[in-house]
Amino acid sequence: MDQHTDGATTASIRHDWSRLQVQALFALPFIDLLLRAQAVHRAHHEPNTVQMSTLLSIKTGACPEDCAYCPQSVRYETGLDREELMSVAAVRDSAMRAREAGATRFCMGAAYRSPKPKDLKVIAQMIREVRALGLESCATLGMLTPAQAEELKAAGLDYYNHNLDTSAEFYGEIITTRTYQDRLDTLAAVRAAGMNVCCGGIIGMGETVADRAELLRTLANLPAHPESVPINQLVKVPGTPLAGCADVDPFDFVRTIAVARLLMPRAHVRLSAGREQMSDELQALCFLAGANSIFYGEKLLTTGNPDVAADRDLFARLGLKPEAPGSDAASGETTRVPPGAAAHPALSSTAAAAPTP
Repeated sequence: MDQHTDGATTASIRHDWSRLQVQALFALPFIDLLLRAQAVHRAHHEPNTVQMSTLLSIKTGACPEDCAYCPQSVRYETGLDREELMSVAAVRDSAMRAREAGATRFCMGAAYRSPKPKDLKVIAQMIREVRALGLESCATLGMLTPAQAEELKAAGLDYYNHNLDTSAEFYGEIITTRTYQDRLDTLAAVRAAGMNVCCGGIIGMGETVADRAELLRTLANLPAHPESVPINQLVKVPGTPLAGCADVDPFDFVRTIAVARLLMPRAHVRLSAGREQMSDELQALCFLAGANSIFYGEKLLTTGNPDVAADRDLFARLGLKPEAPGSDAASGETTRVPPGAAAHPALSSTAAAAPTP
């Protein structure tokens, strides 16, 4: 295993990254960064394998928060119809269709600041139904108290999603109705309850490269890395304050994926929102950079997503295969390929020659 100038190896798990070290990774030549990220990826994950999740909005719209990217905020006129909490039976039917289409994880999203007690009891039953189908379960319901996290854990929830969105420094430009610490407190409650953490951010909201570096550094320096790290590209929804943001350079987006892979080697890095606007070539670069999870299906909460047939075609062209159920952190096992195994020789030699900042 290769040794770098700071004592780290391509497979080491760290929680002590400095700002300068992470910013230096972003500044690497693009090809060097991708080669190193792919080497780290292969040290911890089966090559050419992608975890498949499906996301369903179980309660849509009327959220009191002011997240500037979100069409579900009650503060913005986006033409989104409000929908009450779905029935347990309807969610179960959706989960069955997702399983038949090839998904192994079913994620349920609800537009809450935090869930109401009566709704949480219904959602707990949804979780039980999803688990009964043999699917991993995930939910994103806003802020949680420790007691609410325990209730979801008792229902069998595998993952809880609660994104940090961006750096602490830039956060106030995007959201004012809850603090960065509120988000960190929810993550701590989820972890204390014994659930897996799904936490990432959004690229393209007007943040700087330093903000992207600090977001990833914050995640990597948590006491335990998130098991799932969604990297979203902003979907510019008309009516939201961020509808006029400039497009992100595709290479900058890929860099974010690659740095996330380097900082959190064992995490599933999810190529998440914004895929509908991405070319097949850009998605292929993201997989090369270490992305190994996608949302699979036609819709992400309230925005589009490539359809199932298009994803299957892309996977066939790239030689990718779906990850088998239960082969990730939710089962307590992480697929591990020995460093260099099944890898092109250039990956090992190039990664060894590149110093880690």
